[in-house]
Amino acid sequence: MNISTFDLNLLRVLDALLRECNVSRAAERLSLSQPAVSNALNRLRVLLDDPLLVRVGRAMQPTPRAQALAGPIHAALQQIEQSLSAGEIFDPARSKQHFKIAVTDYVELICMPRLLEQLSRLAPGIRIDIHHLSPSLPSDALDKGDLDLVLGRFEDIPPRFARRHWMSETLLLAVRKDHPLLSGALDLKTFLSLSHLWVHGGQTRGMVDQWLSEQGLSRTISYTTPNYLQAAHIVASSELAAALPSQLAQHFATLLPLQLHELPFTLGPFHLETVHLGQRLRDPALQWLVEQIMLIGQPGV
Repeated sequence: MNISTFDLNLLRVLDALLRECNVSRAAERLSLSQPAVSNALNRLRVLLDDPLLVRVGRAMQPTPRAQALAGPIHAALQQIEQSLSAGEIFDPARSKQHFKIAVTDYVELICMPRLLEQLSRLAPGIRIDIHHLSPSLPSDALDKGDLDLVLGRFEDIPPRFARRHWMSETLLLAVRKDHPLLSGALDLKTFLSLSHLWVHGGQTRGMVDQWLSEQGLSRTISYTTPNYLQAAHIVASSELAAALPSQLAQHFATLLPLQLHELPFTLGPFHLETVHLGQRLRDPALQWLVEQIMLIGQPGV
């Protein structure tokens, strides 16, 4: 294909179509009419010799060719946008930026109230949209621009992403205040005698069970949930015990009838990170937001 004869405006339409898989929503995203987007899709089909989007039942799905184009085209458009705005000065006080961030309910609780307080003073026009964070890094959503930033605990992060350590956490055991098996200090024998709630987060085995397995031990897990916030409430009204991140446990111990105990073994901390596309290190607005989040992760802040 001769790029000199290709209408590059069509790439913006293709990007929107592949992100929305819907002509009407793509038109709304682009502030264009639906007939204009339909006409552009027809032109793209001819130029690329591929249907690009095909109807499957009531939905439209991208063809394999379209799927292969989606990431590179979005990345190229994003790179152009960032290059054109590289000389601009980011003014938080006047910004109307809209950031899409994926976090767990636990991270949302410990981070977002403080971040919103900072934004209300420094950047009142900035909007934050929170998305649920899946157990693995949502690489596709970051690549496509459906997410700007994720904040959580990850194992393998591809090199195209930029990562920064945000904060480290430890676990505390939470049980209700009048728990019949825990009136004194918590030792390993008592820990193993309890019925446990496990916040799995999509994992097959967490830190506690990994350590127990290495010692040839196991505990009784009677309830699993993906939600940290519900876990604290369930523990407070049952005989279940749960190993919870310390900040979360301490927060709910002020609100619910909970008692907290150090684990009767040493696990060490786990680490939370911010992750975004590496090319967005040149995005002044996103980097300003990351710095605000970094401040929240500092001890005593």
